[in-house]
Amino acid sequence: MAEELVSPIRQGAHDIALDRERMRRRRFYRLAVVVLLVEAYVIGGAFAGWSVIPPLPHVDPFLLTIIVFFAIMLLVVVGTQMGGGRSPHLTYRPEQIDVALDDVVGIDPVKEDVRRSIDLFQTHRRFADQMGGSPRRGLLFEGLPGTGKTMTAKAMAAEAGVPFLFVSATSFQSMYYGATAKKIRSYFKALRKAARAEGGAIGFIEEIDAIAMRRGGMASAMTASPMQGFHRGLVTNQVVSEGTGGVVNELLVQMQSFDEPTGGDKMYNRLVARVNLFLPAHRQIQQRKPGRAPILLIAATNRADSLDPALLRPGRFDRHLTFSTPDALGRRELVDHFLARRAHDAELDEPVLRDRVAAATNGWTPVMVEHLLDEALVNALRRGSLEMSFHDVEQARITEMGGIGQPVRYTAAEQELIATHEAGHATVAWLVAPNRTLEVLTIVRRGEALGLLAHDDCEEVWTHSHYDLNSLVQIAMGGWVAEELFFGQTSTGPASDLASATRTAAQMVGAAGMTGSLVSFAATQHDLVSAVLSDAAARESLETVLDDARSHVRRLLSRNRHLVEALRDALLERYELIGPEITDVLEAAAQTPAPAPVTPPTGTPLAKVLHVA
Repeated sequence: MAEELVSPIRQGAHDIALDRERMRRRRFYRLAVVVLLVEAYVIGGAFAGWSVIPPLPHVDPFLLTIIVFFAIMLLVVVGTQMGGGRSPHLTYRPEQIDVALDDVVGIDPVKEDVRRSIDLFQTHRRFADQMGGSPRRGLLFEGLPGTGKTMTAKAMAAEAGVPFLFVSATSFQSMYYGATAKKIRSYFKALRKAARAEGGAIGFIEEIDAIAMRRGGMASAMTASPMQGFHRGLVTNQVVSEGTGGVVNELLVQMQSFDEPTGGDKMYNRLVARVNLFLPAHRQIQQRKPGRAPILLIAATNRADSLDPALLRPGRFDRHLTFSTPDALGRRELVDHFLARRAHDAELDEPVLRDRVAAATNGWTPVMVEHLLDEALVNALRRGSLEMSFHDVEQARITEMGGIGQPVRYTAAEQELIATHEAGHATVAWLVAPNRTLEVLTIVRRGEALGLLAHDDCEEVWTHSHYDLNSLVQIAMGGWVAEELFFGQTSTGPASDLASATRTAAQMVGAAGMTGSLVSFAATQHDLVSAVLSDAAARESLETVLDDARSHVRRLLSRNRHLVEALRDALLERYELIGPEITDVLEAAAQTPAPAPVTPPTGTPLAKVLHVA
């Protein structure tokens, strides 16, 4: 609908381009007048015999030194006072910005709204005068770190062809009372000045929650006890006013003063007002109205819910755009975009491999995807190549998920236990969850994990069924059951697995209504797991889900011990299996006939109490 509104008024040049050309001509004419006056003075002086540069008076060097010293001291004092209230922003010209809107990929829904905002910004005068609308003055970007908020704002300035005034909200903060509000006023003054000089300007405040937190009111200032005296309470009120209320109030006022008259208009209106005091009503001179300053203010935050509500109303931040993590299509666009600028093997040009990279980065932000490919380049450099391969990308992804591999010298018993534990997870996942992809299976220590299995949905899904959640519980039980079957007892390794199974089962019991009860513990203010465990009936249902999953996995692995053994042996030999390597081992073992069931050992001592992830 916004495109339908914008397209009829976008015929011809943009309003910003017209304003910029008008201001350029005005500056040229002013410069021409100054040059002509100087030239006339020089020519007139030549004809009249004047000295173009008047002679300087003779000054005593000692007196001149004293005057210069005190002038410098005065400049230092005045500069310190004025510098404390200067705007801390950085100004970027459109040609200095190396990001275009075409470089913003993976966030198409937000990008479409951004284009509409640019269209409205560039045609603000026609949108207001011809159509009677109110142009957007403020955009609020909310999202996780690395989702492209700052990059999008810079691209908008480059697309609009206007100066970009970047400032971090923390740079407004000052230890001096009143200096923070003064810096905010200076920033908006610079924004208005740039907009009038260049035909438009875009301001960007990074992490605005640092200066725009929700105001607590006067109650928060009354923290001092009555016995502490009135004077101390007054100081507390001042601190709160400057630290929260005063700063937010100043920000609210400045966001409403985009159309403030210029200095020349103020002087003219002041003079006209004095003249009008002597004139009758029908002879009054009309004062100048403030011109519309083409300004678009963009603010970014990770905590929009903590901002003061007065900032979020229309007229201040007219549009609230949420930058979410990209979906599968968006991540595929990111992979194509980043690989186009990085050296890579020809195999990474295959769509299948690029789709695998996009699918394996579910929930990743654009910055994380870019960092993944940078780490893959580092891996390629380490092995002596100048081009990354798919194996380099997979190694980088394992490092990003589990940390850097640490060489650990396991004992033979420890190594066999860890390999059996992880093989149990992978075997159960392959048997009960065909809709999941086995990504990494390793017994290399990474972080606190002595081994791990990484698996994810084959396709990006947003909801999970009862079968899906129950499969996750069963996969988590795979390591525990494998240890019990092959060693007759378990170690401390499955501790984190049981915690994961408990959380998933608690969601089934206390939030999703999958076990009979429709009571949702998620409606309470307590942690979901704690709420379920504190209720006797819900705890019993939770125990039933976990016990049923363990029994099912025990029957499953008892019939498929050869699959666990095949994966265990492969891990003992190669330490790490990636993607198809896992399923290849399982498929090859599945084609061989299963051996006769073996009675599990009882009481076989473990070499050491382990913690296996």
